[in-house]
Amino acid sequence: MKPIINVKDLYTSFEENQVHQGLNLHINKGEIYGLLGPSGCGKSTLMREMVMLEQYDSGSIDILEYNLARINAKEALALRKEWGVLFQSGALYSSLNVFQNISVVLEEYTNLSPMLIAEIVAYKINIVGLKQEDALLYPSQLSGGMKKKAALARALVMDPKLLFLDEPTSGLDPISARDFDQLILSLRDMLGLSIVMVSHDLRSIYDTLDRMAIIDNKKIVAQGSLSQVKESSSPFIETFFKGENE
Repeated sequence: MKPIINVKDLYTSFEENQVHQGLNLHINKGEIYGLLGPSGCGKSTLMREMVMLEQYDSGSIDILEYNLARINAKEALALRKEWGVLFQSGALYSSLNVFQNISVVLEEYTNLSPMLIAEIVAYKINIVGLKQEDALLYPSQLSGGMKKKAALARALVMDPKLLFLDEPTSGLDPISARDFDQLILSLRDMLGLSIVMVSHDLRSIYDTLDRMAIIDNKKIVAQGSLSQVKESSSPFIETFFKGENE
């Protein structure tokens, strides 16, 4: 089966600061794939490159059979509709309520009727575990977990094939974090999603990831399942997983 995402010999630098030095990885359809590594290693940069928010110097990124270096504007717009992104902070519009935050994507990119948009938003609110009355709340009235769920509903509103999650449990208490992990697993199975996730949360890594890549010192030092990665040797891996049990 052809990978849904393929990164080959990727180099990235910001002025004289090199971030990636020949990264190679592939992500299969239907899996939850983690981008891990120490702070500043370039994992969030790689995710931003995948969603066309950052430029890389050389190499290639292919997503859903589109080569990002050769994609035209029309193709880029079509491809962006195939994925949803959950940013670390949620990135909700503070002046809009939950319903408006979710519906704005449909209003911008579709010609659906207001009634159908309302039905879709209600469904997305339901599947992420929010209550229908939460739709009228503003971001300042939401708990951390509710903000993440509202942002997730917005990321899912166009029925994407791909979901990108940047530190999805960051800032959540342990109970809310584990609840969010279970939500991600259930949505992957329910909606047939392929998921790319940046995380530092060990419990989340153990509980949700099918495969992962460890980025350290500008390169991928390990890739595969959790057991395969833990057998590899690098200072980050030895420190990060030290004393942890599944």
